[in-house]
Amino acid sequence: MDATVAPSRAPRGAAERRTDVRYENRELSWLEFNARVLALAEDTDVPLLERVRFLAIYSNNLDEFFQVRVAGLHEQLAAGAPAGPDGMSAAQALTAIQARVRTLSTRRNRILTKSLLPALAKQGIKIVAWTDLSKSERLAMRQRFEAQIFPVLTPLAVDPAHPFPYVSDLSLNLAVVVRDPSSRQRRFARVKVPQNLPRFIAVKDAARFIAIEQVVAAHVDRLFPGMEIVTAHPFRVTRDADVEIEADEAEDLLSAIEEGVRRRQRSPEAVRLEVDPSMPKSVVALLLEEFDLTSRDVYVTKPLVGLGSMMELTKLDRPDLKYDPFPTVTQQRLVPVIRGTSSIFDVIDEGDLLVQHPYDSFDTSVAAFLKAAAKDPHVLAIKQTLYRTSLTESPVIQALVRAAADGKQTVAMVELKARFDEQANIEWARILEESGVHVVYGVVGLKTHAKLSMVVREEDGKIRRYCHVGTGNYHPGTATAYEDIGLLTADPDIGADVSDLFNYITGYSRQDDYRTVLVAPLALRRELLAMIAEEAAAGADGRIVMKMNSLVDPGMIDALYDASAAGVRIDLIVRGACSLRAQVPGLSENIRVRSLVGRFLEHSRVFRFGSERRGARYYIGSADLMQRNLDHRVECLTPVLDPALAVHLQEILEIELADDALAWELGPKGWSRVSKRTGVNANEALMELARSRTVHAE
Repeated sequence: MDATVAPSRAPRGAAERRTDVRYENRELSWLEFNARVLALAEDTDVPLLERVRFLAIYSNNLDEFFQVRVAGLHEQLAAGAPAGPDGMSAAQALTAIQARVRTLSTRRNRILTKSLLPALAKQGIKIVAWTDLSKSERLAMRQRFEAQIFPVLTPLAVDPAHPFPYVSDLSLNLAVVVRDPSSRQRRFARVKVPQNLPRFIAVKDAARFIAIEQVVAAHVDRLFPGMEIVTAHPFRVTRDADVEIEADEAEDLLSAIEEGVRRRQRSPEAVRLEVDPSMPKSVVALLLEEFDLTSRDVYVTKPLVGLGSMMELTKLDRPDLKYDPFPTVTQQRLVPVIRGTSSIFDVIDEGDLLVQHPYDSFDTSVAAFLKAAAKDPHVLAIKQTLYRTSLTESPVIQALVRAAADGKQTVAMVELKARFDEQANIEWARILEESGVHVVYGVVGLKTHAKLSMVVREEDGKIRRYCHVGTGNYHPGTATAYEDIGLLTADPDIGADVSDLFNYITGYSRQDDYRTVLVAPLALRRELLAMIAEEAAAGADGRIVMKMNSLVDPGMIDALYDASAAGVRIDLIVRGACSLRAQVPGLSENIRVRSLVGRFLEHSRVFRFGSERRGARYYIGSADLMQRNLDHRVECLTPVLDPALAVHLQEILEIELADDALAWELGPKGWSRVSKRTGVNANEALMELARSRTVHAE
């Protein structure tokens, strides 16, 4: 482990950890999650190109944080919104965020310049500057510039006849100052670096790269013939990119979302300016004035602005610098399906299946389920929710299109309001509609976040329902990178509930009483609070284990505090933001909170209530413990009723609670790494668990 990796702590001053409140600030807690991602870029035990990937993920995460969360705080500030449950006003939160991000930015810059770039160079992968190129290399690069880059560049001058141009969100630009050789008058111009060209250009061989903005800057005189180039420096601006569309804004929700996406692309609200450290103060001041920002909104990034594009380097063919590939595995019970000797419906009919991706193959489980449904002549209907899916060929989309073509009743609930995937989902919705699939857009005023598939099949004159209820999106790409869990079941009560839930989503049903599943916003909050209260009533014999992405809802946190005070042992695995304060005397002594950040994004939601003696109940599903999930989204948790599958879930939770390689723990003083004692790595242990239950997919 790199000795420079330190506990992720908030800095002193505005962002100092407060001990007089019941809740942590959501935004500051999320920044600590991103700091844990950054720690992986710092960790020399992680393969080198994977460290580069984590640095890029950290940077992309931070972009979205400013686009949505920081932009939202600016809106709260302008509206005079009251302080949140943590007691911080929008102004206080923004000040604390700026301080913490500045500290993290300095750390990120150091990791890149002092660790990653030298390590890459030792492996023959070099990021070079224009001044590092030989005369012949510069000539070759000039020829490439003239042929491929220059034709798509457009210089935009700023003068009385040309107002300051609109600078799009997260675009990479050069701020250019030119001087008229006759009048000696200086002028400002903006040059946008093409986003449809690679950020890193290979120099002769495939091991040395130069950033495209350096090539443009070296030839910027070609854009201003007859003028003297004074300076040319890269910058990026981040804008408010949250699209909030109310269903009653337009009769056609599809058109309303499209208009919202267009508004995002032309958002007037800037929230962050990233600059190169060499940019003159006069140019920074000009940009701040034009973007209506202050010096507190400036963040210096070196040696490159926009480090999310470092992801390009992870595509290099250097398997020696990446994680060893994890072979796809297929559960033993599904092997006859893959070999064509059995039907997946017969397998599910024999007993429920629990699959955990990426350890269990998505293609030979969930995708195989939908493909079989599309082909099976006994299938009468398929109903499917789609929140995010692949931009390329998606087996889910293909299955729905084929089913509709075969005359099956095929329904897709496409969530148009899935943030940053709105345009992709609009395109999928149109493809599906043109193929004859019935496409609906959900419940008025709510996002549909539930992960559901239902297949209706005729068997011996009777109707059977087969369902998949999951924690993750039906996306074959993320199924190899996100840890998620899904249940394939023919349980009649779950099937009836899922059928009723689809009626709620697609029609005017207001049913809030379900047999087995827990549905938000109808009853999920109430039922979870009741189960927490039941454990609190059991006192020391109570047991709660929860795994989720975020825990920020004050009502849920208060209930967990009450259970802790009653003596209930509580373990929480929270990947991201956690507003609960753990291990605080008199408040949460019996609550242990940990976060796992590793090779796979921990994305599943698992809830366990009950001790071994009293009997434990397990639920999986799509909901985190956030106000938006509990009150403003359609979510679904399903019970896992099969005792063998409950044991499997408990094994998963026990591995993640035993991890001391990837885990961080939340204490009264903040997040810190769990001390390594046994060396349990949850990713590796779950791989071994999967191998013990499966065979390699054919």
